Parts: sequence; C-alpha cells; structure tokens
Amino acid sequence: MRDAKMRFGAAVAAALCFVGPSADANDSVAALTTGGLVFKTSADIEMRSEDLAISLKRIDVRYRFFNRGAADQTVTVAFPMPEVDDIYDNSIAVPDDESDNFLKFRVAVDGREVAPRIEQKAFLAGKDVTARLAALNLPLQPRSKRAAAALDALPPQVKAKLTKEGLVHDGSYYGDKGMENHLAPSWSVRTTYYWEQTFPAGREIVVEHSYTPSVGAKVETGVAAKRTTAQQRAEYRNRFCTEESFVADVAAMTKMTMKKEGVPPPEFRIAYVLKTGANWAGPIGDFRLTVDKGSPSALISFCESGAKKIGPTTFEVRKTNFTPTRDLDILIVDTWPK
Repeated sequence: MRDAKMRFGAAVAAALCFVGPSADANDSVAALTTGGLVFKTSADIEMRSEDLAISLKRIDVRYRFFNRGAADQTVTVAFPMPEVDDIYDNSIAVPDDESDNFLKFRVAVDGREVAPRIEQKAFLAGKDVTARLAALNLPLQPRSKRAAAALDALPPQVKAKLTKEGLVHDGSYYGDKGMENHLAPSWSVRTTYYWEQTFPAGREIVVEHSYTPSVGAKVETGVAAKRTTAQQRAEYRNRFCTEESFVADVAAMTKMTMKKEGVPPPEFRIAYVLKTGANWAGPIGDFRLTVDKGSPSALISFCESGAKKIGPTTFEVRKTNFTPTRDLDILIVDTWPK
C-alpha cells in the first residue's frame, strides 16, 4: 500500500531505539524503547490474538491467551519499563518525571483492572546501588524533584562522599537569582511492574494494557537535510525504511515550512519491542497493528509489509500465525502545530 503521505518498506528495523542524526545534541530527544508483556516461554499458553494500537499519545494492547494444557498455570507476568537516568547528555522523553509509574501503565484482565506490584532497582555503571540510596533515604527516581530536594538536604560531608563514589555529579545551573549549586543523580533506575496471573486450563482470557509512549523528537528532521551524512541516511533507511519517495515528500514539506514558518519540520519517533510476542506456545494466531500518525498532513514511515490506510490518519497491518523476529520503529514528520 502506497499513500501520498506515507511509505512503508518491506523489512523490519534491526535495532531498538533511534537517536536521530543531529548537528547538535540539544535539539534531539530520544525515544525510550517500550513493548509488551513478558514472561518465560510457555509450552502451553498460546497467544490467539494481539491487537496493538500505537499513536503519539497512547499505546493500547489487547491480548487473547489460551491455555491448551491439562492444568491451570500460574506465572509471573511482567511489564519492564525502560531504564531512566538524569544525565544531561542523555536527552530522553519521559512522560512524567515525578512518578514511579512514569509511563502511566495500566492493566486489566477479563475487564477487571489489576493492581500490579512494582520492583525498582538503581544502578551505577552496571552495579546495583539500591541499598546504598535507600540507606540515605534518597528516592530512586533520578529525574524527580524529590530526588533533587533530598540531595540538596544532605550534609556536606555526605555530598562529598557521594561525589567521590560517582553516585552524583555537579548539577549546577543558572536560575533566576544567578548560579545555583546543586548535585544531580548519576544513577539510573530500572522499574518493572508484575503480577501473578493464572491461565485456566482449556479457557481463554483477555489481557489489556495501555501506557503513554516515550516519543523521541528532533527539532529539525534530518530525513532530507543537506547536512545529513550518507551514514545517517543509511540509518534512517535501516531503521524506518525511508524510501526515496518518502524522502522526496519530506523535502517538499521542508521547502513549504521554510517558506511559511522559516524553519524545517520536526520529526517524532516511537520504538516498540515486538519480539516478546515470540515467548508463547506457537505463533500469534491473529496479529493486528494500527498506527495513527496524528494529523492528515503528517508523513509516516516504518518497516512493515502489508499496511493499508483505513482512515485519514490511521494505517493497519494484519498477519496470521505471526512470529515476531524483530522490533518496530516508527518515524513521523509533521509541520509545527499552530
């Protein structure tokens, strides 16, 4: 399917999360890679269907599971959130810096909302530092105001020790009253929501979950920019299957926005893990992907075959007996909102 405002390639992107080609680090925000539910590979639990809807504002997933075994199975089902830090150079899109549930994850089973438990661990250079932070009553969420306030309240000798350990770094900045001296967290946090789920023998259950996506962005798209290198163009092609016709459409949009607004259009990126769908018994029986590009004028590209336009802004991919082997990256280029 080819549309004047979108192009789809045939291959699936090989990597997980894309930081767009950028002349300056501060004009790009990376999308955190998210995905679906995770549990150990099961020989009896099959995924009869997966209905995945992705937009810039929300990701909604509906699964139909069937336990074809002779006995009930109770397993731990998890939703791992992407790892988050507060390093200035690692510009990432986090919907809610203050909440442990920073993607606003929700889950329901057979129509009833589930209250999952949460596991949080802090890491520094791959080492678990959760206990060290807990002993100092420091919040684990490094981007939160709570963590900043807790660091400000520490005695000078403790601040010096944490700095020496590498757990914090200089986070000073110019405020309304001039230079403000602060420490900033150097650790990252890994958050997982999980719950025990029983899959009754010989019966189907429906699991639904939704969350706010981490949308990466570049102030100025690099798809058709003259400064974009050959290697960066190849990254776009490998990641998002940006065919020549899509690049031409972006170039035309850029020319128009430069004339009207004086600036090129921005780009937005969403990264989604599909491969966890290969953990079930057999392939996904019925797979449906719906992508909403946001506005009719937006240009969209991602690597998936068989896409059909089903609305002014929505596109659909359907597959049967589907075994995901790679993940999905979506690129949207649009004019600045009025």
